[in-house]
Amino acid sequence: MITTFTVHSAFERMPRHRHGDAYVALVLAGGYVEAGDRGRLRIEAGQAVIHDRYESHRNEFFRQGARVLNLPLAAGGIDTVQGQVADVDAIARLAERDAIEAAELLKATWRPCTTRLDDWPDALAAALASDPTLNLSVWADAQGIAPPSISRGFRRAYGTTPKRYRLELRAVQALRRLPGWRGSMAMLAAETGFADQAHMTRAIVAMTGVTPTRLVGLNPG
Repeated sequence: MITTFTVHSAFERMPRHRHGDAYVALVLAGGYVEAGDRGRLRIEAGQAVIHDRYESHRNEFFRQGARVLNLPLAAGGIDTVQGQVADVDAIARLAERDAIEAAELLKATWRPCTTRLDDWPDALAAALASDPTLNLSVWADAQGIAPPSISRGFRRAYGTTPKRYRLELRAVQALRRLPGWRGSMAMLAAETGFADQAHMTRAIVAMTGVTPTRLVGLNPG
């Protein structure tokens, strides 16, 4: 990923989107709420958020907008999605000369912190992440919310429908298991909640442009 400095206006809304590379977004000023594959996070100046490869998210910026530095993700050493860094200015200055060193400085000064939103769309996002076979109608009934309201409210918060969110989570979970996978593709599809191997293949191709068997060099099971 190319290092970028971006500036966002007051109350700007960035639609749900996906990056093909892992990276870290460091907020230099202002802040925003990010609704992604790991819930909704409130991210303020001096904080950073990690994005794994192929994860999706949408952003809603605060009244003061935001200035954000996007850096390539340094290998290893960070195992939390959100964190605070000691000196954002030092990292920003270093990024102008050497993105890799800036990423290493961010990693060296990273302190975990998490500010999650906690409304029913976030509970649903967490439930979809933990149980790829979750029945949406059963979940809606348990919460006392009509299914159409579930779909509308979740879309307002996350920029996509619960069904689409679940499909993308399944695809990402399958992609994370692919390195070193030794079972059949049919088995991987079943373990990640897909109806069958063909369903998983279509979802992964839509996300990456490549079939899962090409990614791992295996024949279909």
